[in-house]
Amino acid sequence: MQTFQQLKKNLKRPRKGLHPVRVALLGDHATQLLAQALEGYGVEAGYDFQLFEADYNQMERQAFDLGSELYAHRPEFVVLVPSAQKLWRKFCTLPPEERPAFAEAQARRFEELYQHIARGSGARVVLCNFAPLDDAVFGQFAGKLPNSFPFQLHTLNHRLMELAARLNNLFLCDVAGLQGRLGAQQCFDPKLYVTADMVFSLDILPHLAKAITDIVAAVSGRFKKCLILDLDNTCWGGVIGDDGLENIQIGDLGIGKAFTELQLWAKELKQRGVILAVCSKNTEHIAREPFEKHPDMVLRLDDIAVFVANWENKADNIRHIQSILNIGFDSMVFLDDNPFERNLVRQNIPELTVPELPEDPADYLPYLRSLNLFETASFSENDQKRTRQYQLEARRRSFAQRFTDENEFLRSLEMRSEVKPFDDFSIPRVAQLTQRSNQFNLRTVRFTEEEIRAIARSERHLTLSFSLEDKFGEHGLISVLILEKRDGGALFIDTWIMSCRVLKRGMEHFVLNQLVDLARRNGFTKLVGEYLPTPKNGIVAEHYPNLGFQPVGGLWELDLEAYTEKPTFIAPKKAVPA
Repeated sequence: MQTFQQLKKNLKRPRKGLHPVRVALLGDHATQLLAQALEGYGVEAGYDFQLFEADYNQMERQAFDLGSELYAHRPEFVVLVPSAQKLWRKFCTLPPEERPAFAEAQARRFEELYQHIARGSGARVVLCNFAPLDDAVFGQFAGKLPNSFPFQLHTLNHRLMELAARLNNLFLCDVAGLQGRLGAQQCFDPKLYVTADMVFSLDILPHLAKAITDIVAAVSGRFKKCLILDLDNTCWGGVIGDDGLENIQIGDLGIGKAFTELQLWAKELKQRGVILAVCSKNTEHIAREPFEKHPDMVLRLDDIAVFVANWENKADNIRHIQSILNIGFDSMVFLDDNPFERNLVRQNIPELTVPELPEDPADYLPYLRSLNLFETASFSENDQKRTRQYQLEARRRSFAQRFTDENEFLRSLEMRSEVKPFDDFSIPRVAQLTQRSNQFNLRTVRFTEEEIRAIARSERHLTLSFSLEDKFGEHGLISVLILEKRDGGALFIDTWIMSCRVLKRGMEHFVLNQLVDLARRNGFTKLVGEYLPTPKNGIVAEHYPNLGFQPVGGLWELDLEAYTEKPTFIAPKKAVPA
């Protein structure tokens, strides 16, 4: 982690090529140094944070006044940074009989702040929770006493978690967790607080700036999707080919515990939807043996989406894994105990994240947790199915090698697609696709569940979602369209997203056929599309011209009267509702 002074130097670096994001920072204390740290870390992470910093202790005024500088800034993200110190001063003014209700009152206060900001700006709100502050008035007994400040502070943090769970555009930044990891003395500088009313020390500012930036990145669709694991001395102690199954170190004894808990962590990531892959220099059947036979293995072959074990170059093997998963290298993390292998992979695939694992395996998991590599902005039940979907994709690719004619292969897949408008079941996944999809994404507009629900109810919009299945199994929801009704018989394609897992299956032709049918039945005479280029969506730069759209004034138009249905090997499971 860089120091505060190093982040300050980033403020002088050119911002050309960085992704611009408008951010507003509001606190009840002096936030100048945090603003500098946030801007500096943004540069480090590839963002040009166009920052509005509210004046001292102006959180409520800025939020409640629709004519304030906050709303004039038109922020995409509003960061609220209240302090436990100011909260304690407020608590001390209350009569004893009102103190047990303090946390509930403050939770309502923050919900009201959120609602005003959300209605006034439509921005995502990042709310920092409260670092523990023990006022030492009741000592250890405070944990049993509802009218003590520590009791109310812990209760408030819990209420904020419940609030964020209810409000899709509210995200919590865990300042309490940061202090728990770094230590109270490193996070709070009494002299800075007394002389300048700054509640954060210089040491914690880079960590807090990173935590806020991680949330912005995840909401914006930049996050890690895959963990690639080496095996020997990474997932277990020892070398399976030399030591044999019975002698590798894993389980609850000695250093084996460190490897077991690393596997537990990886398994939890897999349950959350992170793809697990294996890249090991090993003979394949020997490398698989612990997964199949060792009683203390936490990970099993069913947890691994792509298993690569051979004696080839690891960078080439990771490229092979990437070709199957069809996600960006910048979405992948590679863990390997060997410094030579780490450096080789870094040099050959610089976009890949390769943590510098400590020498002692006991330090692996604490170190990885401190990096917060797998920040996310959403979670759905479909995430838990992701490993199975990629395992099936590997089988499809193996099956495809039997064919020399692509059409014969596509016909043999027996593909079927369910086409329907957004509904309560699909809305969480639709929102997630808008947040996650970077490559096949024509305009790269991100939506939350709340916004997708509003679109689904809107009279100005039509929506379509597409799932796909074939003889091997289900792909799940793989494409979404958000369509805006415009004057002149035009239906504007606000959002067209498709999972890269189904490229070269003819799905874009099937989607267009269904879209044209829907548009015609609703009285439209033309489709209007727009391509907004980003560093990652170059694969769809020619999407509209390839489908027969014509350029008109910076947009793309398709005449529905002249359209002829495109042939595909995909059959609809049900007709599109009117």
